[in-house]
Amino acid sequence: MKNTAKEIMLRYAAIIAGCLVYAAGIAIFLDPNGLAPGGVTGIAIMISYAAKIPTGTLVLIINIPLLIIGAWKFGRNFLMYTAVSTVLSSLMINWLSAISLGITDKLLCGIVGGALMAVGMGIVFKCGGTTGGSDILIKLLRLRYRHLRTGTLFAITDTIIVAVSALVFKNIQNALYAGIALAVSSMVLDLVLYGPDEAKSVMIISDRSEDVAKRILEELDIGVTYLQGRGAYTGAEKQVLLCAMRKALFPKVRQVVQQEDPAAFMIVSSATEIFGEGFKDHFTEEI
Repeated sequence: MKNTAKEIMLRYAAIIAGCLVYAAGIAIFLDPNGLAPGGVTGIAIMISYAAKIPTGTLVLIINIPLLIIGAWKFGRNFLMYTAVSTVLSSLMINWLSAISLGITDKLLCGIVGGALMAVGMGIVFKCGGTTGGSDILIKLLRLRYRHLRTGTLFAITDTIIVAVSALVFKNIQNALYAGIALAVSSMVLDLVLYGPDEAKSVMIISDRSEDVAKRILEELDIGVTYLQGRGAYTGAEKQVLLCAMRKALFPKVRQVVQQEDPAAFMIVSSATEIFGEGFKDHFTEEI
């Protein structure tokens, strides 16, 4: 189904906003302090330091061959959104570099700069584009390794660039601060793309499984599935309850189990993604 003109305009507006946030993190907090938090941006910051060429200009130059690869692999829409976001973010980095907030604390700049970069990238990613550079390489890797999260892949590839920055700037402290920016960026990016860990998966083994299930269904409106289990030691048959719930509801489920069967065996795990009614749609596009 084709997007309406309004949807397209809103998407481009979001991309512009994402580029602005992304560029602010680099131009105002990271670049002035010699912090190269990986990716093409980190490479551009290092070259800019050595060659005295504006960082935004270098970002655009390095991105041109990567854009060609991205257009071939991901199609016209990807090229349109990514080309716009790459050019905009590069220009905005140069424009915003004139702004100085007078913040000299590199730790603070690393944290804030890394967070702003991630928020900006996350917005652009959700709109179907990227800010160019290693974003394109990450999307290519995600096609092959779907089980790896975007933030994790960024962390792996960018760690190498952060290590190299210690040699370029001849300053290990700068590389360590850049590493902090990278860690913050990775965590915030996963948070923006996938949301917080709001779900719990619970398995309950109880002699009063039907009473527990009834209360969970009626009082909390949480779906419950019966699984058949058998104790390896006793050989006794038991019903195992399996249910998934929003994180906020877990304390109430635990209270029900405590009240109905204090001797119940309960396994609780965090569910990073749950698909189905009340949670994610099965056709949600992977990022």
